[in-house]
Amino acid sequence: MTTPVVPPDSLPASPTTPGPAALFFGFSRIAMSGFGGVLPFAYRAVVEQRKWLTPVEFTEKLAASQLLPGPTICNVALMIGAHFAGLRGAAAALAGMITGPFLIVMSLGMLYQRYGELPLIRAGLSGMTAVAVGLIASTAIKMSLPLLKPGKSRIPNIAFALLGFVGMGLLKLPMFEVIAVLAPLCIGYAYWKGR
Repeated sequence: MTTPVVPPDSLPASPTTPGPAALFFGFSRIAMSGFGGVLPFAYRAVVEQRKWLTPVEFTEKLAASQLLPGPTICNVALMIGAHFAGLRGAAAALAGMITGPFLIVMSLGMLYQRYGELPLIRAGLSGMTAVAVGLIASTAIKMSLPLLKPGKSRIPNIAFALLGFVGMGLLKLPMFEVIAVLAPLCIGYAYWKGR
């Protein structure tokens, strides 16, 4: 009797299921890791360190969360929390994402009002912007690698990604319009390919 071979992307990411407390502290740590964007830290923590999700599962949740209103990373936290611990998990993950940053931003806002015009503060904020761009580019590359694995058809994946880049990046079209055109095409292609 032969056992079926299961592709690695469909295997569970982690043998343990995080509860609400683990989700709260995990997302608190993620939230406190970034300045101006925590997506790279979320990917590293959820996929690479804690192995709660596979790269493909994370990418799917991220794609779905970008279609929803509100901050993308908060939507991701809600989805991951709900995935593992239902409503309590979603609330815990979201609370972990926003509690620490809320307190810090309120404190920094008061300090910026008083000291924001100092040249040292302005230079520091400019430097942090460059770092954030590099982290986001690095995460985009990591997230695209599972879609380009040998054995899968690379050309349609690359073509859809390039169309999205051209639409939003070069033509400056609103994300909703680009998704409204590309999503049906992607779904249609996946349906046609799966027949």
